[in-house]
Amino acid sequence: MDFSVNLPASGATAEGTTAATHAEDVEHSAGGDDVTMGGEEITGDGNDDGMEIADAPEEAAEAVAIEPSFVDHLKSPIITIIVGPEERETTLTAHQLFLARSPYFQNIFNGSPTRTVTLLDEDLDAVGSFLQFLYTGEYFPRIIKGPTGEEYLEKEDAPLLTSSRGDVDEDGGHLLKHAKIYTLAEKLGMNELKLLAHAKIHRINSTAKGELAYARFVYANTPRDDTTIRAPIASFWAHRSHILRHEAEDEFRSMVLEFPQFAYDILSMVLDQKERITEKGKDKEDAPSGPGIERSKSGRKRPRMSTLA
Repeated sequence: MDFSVNLPASGATAEGTTAATHAEDVEHSAGGDDVTMGGEEITGDGNDDGMEIADAPEEAAEAVAIEPSFVDHLKSPIITIIVGPEERETTLTAHQLFLARSPYFQNIFNGSPTRTVTLLDEDLDAVGSFLQFLYTGEYFPRIIKGPTGEEYLEKEDAPLLTSSRGDVDEDGGHLLKHAKIYTLAEKLGMNELKLLAHAKIHRINSTAKGELAYARFVYANTPRDDTTIRAPIASFWAHRSHILRHEAEDEFRSMVLEFPQFAYDILSMVLDQKERITEKGKDKEDAPSGPGIERSKSGRKRPRMSTLA
């Protein structure tokens, strides 16, 4: 009976020595008539009558999916992207492997060998930021840490400087930039880009008019059940509308009339908050104020018994 054990060429390590010793023990055991393996006795006399143990084939190398390298991405076919309607369309290009990270583009490539994709209704700057994210994992302005460790967005006009709490987005343009990237990422199935845009939205200070311009875009371009950027807008105005609406009375009225759901969401949150406060006060009144004191549901002490006839 012939046993063969393949060992590494070098057995200088402790692991190699142990393997060699184990192989030697197996070889000696194989020389006898009986070999015990896993508690089961196998009889062999060296003739063809006994059980024949074939040489173990070498294990096939496991197929491991290898991620394409950056160079592989750059060697992939060039895709033409047409952004905007025909009268003001802009042509961009990008490598197919980068674009294929988006389920939206992947479905297009799987369906046909097209080399041109049209995005008629998308914002050019948002598409540009999407492409920048595909190639670099970020888009401008980046979130960076200031000298005190607090996170800021880079200044639009001075990338090496950070914005400060005093910087204000007067007309909502910066909020809209990231909101458009968020909605584009939603369409393209890019969750990481959605989270990044959301993080940048919450690092922008804006005016009442800017907040309303941002709210108008979000309510027009997100589903009703969006809880990432839509719900916080209603919460923001529910807590501050009594102050901020006076700074942009006309814009606030226009927003309410154009998007009744906006007014309903705000009113619902205000009423919910009022109800919670009322219930909290009621519980406080109903709670006993001392040992042996009972209170009625109205919160008053149990009435005394009259002593009059």
